[in-house]
Amino acid sequence: MEEESESVDQWLARARHLVPIAIEKSKSTKNFAGRWSLIISKLEQIPHCLSDLSSHPFFTKNSLSREQLESISIALSETISLAEQCSSREISVGKLQMQSDLDSLAAKLDLCIKDCRLLIKTGVLGELNAQSSPSSDSMICSVQELLARVQIGNSEAKHKAVDGLLEALREDGKNVIASLGRSNINALVQLLTAPAPKVREKAVTIICLLAESGSCESLLISEGVIAPLIRLMESGSLVGREKSVVTLQRLSMSVENARSISEHGGILPLIEVCQFGDSISQLAAVGTLRNLSVVPEVRQSLAEEGIIRVMINLLDSGTVLGLKEYAAECLQNLTSSSDSLKKAVVSEGGIRSILAYLDGPLPQESAVGALRNLVTVVSTDSIISLGILPRIVHVLKNGSLGAKQAAASAICKISNSMEMKRLVGEYGCLPLLLSLLEAKSTLAREVAAQAIASLMSCPHNRREVKKDKRSISNLVQLLDPSPQNTAKKYAVCCLLFMTSSKKCKRIMISYGAVGYLKKLSEMDVPGGNKLLERLEKGTLRSLFSVK
Repeated sequence: MEEESESVDQWLARARHLVPIAIEKSKSTKNFAGRWSLIISKLEQIPHCLSDLSSHPFFTKNSLSREQLESISIALSETISLAEQCSSREISVGKLQMQSDLDSLAAKLDLCIKDCRLLIKTGVLGELNAQSSPSSDSMICSVQELLARVQIGNSEAKHKAVDGLLEALREDGKNVIASLGRSNINALVQLLTAPAPKVREKAVTIICLLAESGSCESLLISEGVIAPLIRLMESGSLVGREKSVVTLQRLSMSVENARSISEHGGILPLIEVCQFGDSISQLAAVGTLRNLSVVPEVRQSLAEEGIIRVMINLLDSGTVLGLKEYAAECLQNLTSSSDSLKKAVVSEGGIRSILAYLDGPLPQESAVGALRNLVTVVSTDSIISLGILPRIVHVLKNGSLGAKQAAASAICKISNSMEMKRLVGEYGCLPLLLSLLEAKSTLAREVAAQAIASLMSCPHNRREVKKDKRSISNLVQLLDPSPQNTAKKYAVCCLLFMTSSKKCKRIMISYGAVGYLKKLSEMDVPGGNKLLERLEKGTLRSLFSVK
């Protein structure tokens, strides 16, 4: 109780009194010379630390000053005691025990020096916090003081600081985040590998909150957060694994970070969490792998670790909301360019799983996108036998706009023979594609026009287009020369197929196709001049035929 009542100045006087005694005693020891030489070098740094600390204008007004001086004084007293033991002829403990005690002492002195320097560097001594009290664990310290305490002291002290910081984050996250600097983030990242599991759990919870805020990503990455997060995901507690994988999902939204997760060996642990994790961890792991699959150079590594089979299994049996969608997006990304990966998905039965998913009430864009990628490596017979066309019609009728776009793009991919063009038409795709020409989305109109153009060489399909009352007017509107209109060349292609009909040409002219085409003639749109020529000939004939 007497020590607890001592003032900061009294603790400073005690530390200054003990330093020369500790140095003198240490130099007089005969045993363990190497270890004592290291201890002496640390003792000789302490006077300078005490001088820096005591010269701060708010030195006496912050509880951290007293705590730091108390720690230094305790370490110095321990130094004197051990030095006296090593100077006696008979050491009271065994040699190995004494070596361990000296190593522990050196670590304590090193921590005192480090903490003293950090205390000055953080600027926390300038924070006047009259309400904070080191003897009251329940009282919340200032944010700056909490951040300093995360970096200063032993593991127990840091544990208490992390508790306070976590509470402060939940109560006033913006204020805490605004106070964070590089040294604070570094200290939190270091705690991810702390010996105590509870400290690791709370540190990763804080880092998860920081990552989800979107304000600290660059600092977290620069301080090397990815590697310890992956290790924690592999071997941490349930809470530790969950928070680490959720943090990785948030960080992996950046291509550079996704690449870094792969380079640090994160793929296999993520795949294992997909298979054996709890629902929250599983969803976050699949979301992270989905983000990794966006990076082209990572896709082969993902495939080599068995991701294709895992994603197909999740597509078949996933129960967590959003899980199947992530799996479908991952398969879509994996099959976006590589024929070998497309064939691997097909050989694993991926098409059947995707089609089963599309039979659900809400066809998803990603699943249709994956199907669009895969149809390029399957035969016409397989497209027919697997029932792909009815699913495409279903999506064109009931899917979201994005899903409809992907379905229209799939039609472009499979319309590579007259037989397939005819089948697509017979399944009723054309009226649905024609209605998509009226979509507000520029991309939707473009893919619809492209799909229609790919089908127009089949006479049956041309008749279907001609029968639609608004088809010609919508296609003429797509001759608009504005840069935003990306469907010009497909509209020209479709209209060219219909110029054999005088009626169709008259309708095109009536909707202003000639004026559009004259503007397009300067833009060198394929087929534009040819279509203009045909329409103008029709115009001249109609003029001469007037009675």
